Amino acid sequence: MIPTAPQIGFDRFIQLNWVAAALKVRAGMASLDELNELLDAAGLGKEAKAKTRTKLNALALEPRADLADFIDRGVDIFKCTDNAGELAAFAWGAAIATYPYFGKVAEFTGRLTSIQGDCAVSEIHRRISEVYGDREVTKRATQAVIQTQANWGAIERVEKGKRLIRLQARTLTNDNGIAWLVEAALRYQRKAISLATLQSLAVIYPFVLDQPLGYLLSNSPTLEVRSEGPSNQFVALREAI
Repeated sequence: MIPTAPQIGFDRFIQLNWVAAALKVRAGMASLDELNELLDAAGLGKEAKAKTRTKLNALALEPRADLADFIDRGVDIFKCTDNAGELAAFAWGAAIATYPYFGKVAEFTGRLTSIQGDCAVSEIHRRISEVYGDREVTKRATQAVIQTQANWGAIERVEKGKRLIRLQARTLTNDNGIAWLVEAALRYQRKAISLATLQSLAVIYPFVLDQPLGYLLSNSPTLEVRSEGPSNQFVALREAI
């Protein structure tokens, strides 16, 4: 069993270049001083900087014990890339695996923008409040996730932030990166996922998994593909994880 994570924890705006810098630090390719310089350049106050560092610790620098191996494998896969789409895939995977709240906002955003390509922010707030309660803390956290998703290239905020437009999804072609992102989705969902639905899975809506997924995922040491009937295949975490 994967330990239950706190319901709300992602309540800060996190820039993609901060996550990328934290990834490089975890990989031993950059120093903490370089990351701190980025945060200082953003004009963060002492308290804001400390809270931001807490999020970056969870996403890359000092992940939870049950996610350390997962995060380290992601760091190893993405450490040598400067491609914004691939860096966003690492940030997204780390966020949905670490913070269920980030994943839930992403899932609702993906669902609501799947038909017409846009949605009202109020609709996301309404659905989140049905799950987590209509509280000020959930509204602030949801806004932080939405702002972060926009910075990571998934959506554009329009009409003074009242509506969201889904941007073109990034195509992932790296086999290991695709398997790692699918694993992140499984860690968020906490149950097996139908192979047929992976390409349109709402929680990872900003990415196109451009590979034959059945074959690719069956070769992953951390995932297993199960058959239920002649045409139903599911992917799940291996029990050893």
